[in-house]
Amino acid sequence: MSVPHPTPSEALELTVNGDALTLPADLDVVGLLAHLDLPNSGVAVAIDGVVRPQSRWSEPIADGAVVDVLTAVQGG
Repeated sequence: MSVPHPTPSEALELTVNGDALTLPADLDVVGLLAHLDLPNSGVAVAIDGVVRPQSRWSEPIADGAVVDVLTAVQGG
């Protein structure tokens, strides 16, 4: 069974942690983290070099954005 790929009008081209990804349009940070199988806590997200506070994670990510997702690591 094949997975349908978004058409260009309903897709975002993003760079996430250096990797080019094509994802569904109107994606927000919560949806991106779910797609990447990451938790909603213990992470920081920067979009185009600006950290996006968790209070704004429901805002859509713009097409062509460069996204960096950083996860907390225990140790010292």
